[in-house]
Amino acid sequence: MNVLMISPGFPDEMPLFTEGLAAAGAQVLGIGEQPEQALPPRARRALSAYQRIDSYWDEEALIGEVRQLASRVAIERVECLWEPGILIAARLRAALGLPGMTPAQSLLFRDKERMKQALDVAGVRTPRHARATSEQECREAAERIGYPLILKPIAGAGSADTHRVGGAGDLDRALAAVKHVRELSVEEFIDGDEYTFDTICADGRICYYNVSWYRPRPLIGRTVQWISPQTLSLRDPDQQRLAPGVEMGRAVLDALGFRSGFTHMEWFLTSSGEAVFGEIAARPPGARSVDLMNYSCDIDTYRGWAETVCRGGFSQPVARRHNAAVIFKRAQGSGRIRHIAGLERLVARYRAHLVCVDLLPPGAPRRNWKQTLLSDGFVILRHPDLQATMEMADRVGTDLQIYAE
Repeated sequence: MNVLMISPGFPDEMPLFTEGLAAAGAQVLGIGEQPEQALPPRARRALSAYQRIDSYWDEEALIGEVRQLASRVAIERVECLWEPGILIAARLRAALGLPGMTPAQSLLFRDKERMKQALDVAGVRTPRHARATSEQECREAAERIGYPLILKPIAGAGSADTHRVGGAGDLDRALAAVKHVRELSVEEFIDGDEYTFDTICADGRICYYNVSWYRPRPLIGRTVQWISPQTLSLRDPDQQRLAPGVEMGRAVLDALGFRSGFTHMEWFLTSSGEAVFGEIAARPPGARSVDLMNYSCDIDTYRGWAETVCRGGFSQPVARRHNAAVIFKRAQGSGRIRHIAGLERLVARYRAHLVCVDLLPPGAPRRNWKQTLLSDGFVILRHPDLQATMEMADRVGTDLQIYAE
């Protein structure tokens, strides 16, 4: 099968998915804005051909370039796992007459207001919500919905430009911070723990699913610098406590007509046990969450996703052996990394459970923690027992320190 992969080298996980396609037997044709020599080596090795384009956003020119490519090579699938490119991929499929998500379906995954409207019709519990394209519309929506509320981009990803608004003064400050955002979603604030429901589907069947727990919820973790945010892939996604969210996740996929590929849904579990929908994307989660799934089950979901693309099935044997946690670290100070403290003791204590340590080395410039969840590095660990996993993750959060100056 000849598969056209949009953006095979970016973001960081894309080379692994590109590699997965090649391992599943595909001839992978890549297109992207990067020069070929700038692609990560793993992506270059996995590609059968690569075409550099001027821009993803000049749709007419892009379709023309891909049509020319299709006149030389029989393209059978168009795939994209990068959030901004989901709709582009759908429009290329429509132009070439290929199977997969249509532009109309893709809009339901990119436009948070359309998404929630479709789920309201299906009876899924969503936060009260409204679309706003001006400050006045935001204020009117806030009056209807009530405080506290969440203000975020209609087509955003992650927690970027997302604000919790507790009252009129907070709303003034939030509106000043999002003047660059064209369309906003104004939503009821849901107080509860935040989880994911991640799936790999083939022809409408869920072949694999995962539930991860954000500790703390991203809105806190992305706004408080001293916190070491965690994502924890749970060994037992079928436990009774999580059943409302898993059931809701299946209903969401049905309501949105999702058929094949990766999805990443976020949802809330309130203190009363109610599951409330957050949002869903037609792509895998980022920030090493796919690695957590692999470490939790000892599988290769990069290749598993590719198998659903190329073969319509999923051959990976899913045995849920571990809880797996990634802990993101932020340096204290500014400038360049000077010193890493506590790592040796943690390695000595938890060596059997540490599966990845990826920290910026001394001398490297520290990253802007507001722009990347990966921050200045991360640690991944796993354990069969949930409480033990949490205790180890918390110890990494407190005892491992990075200093910059």
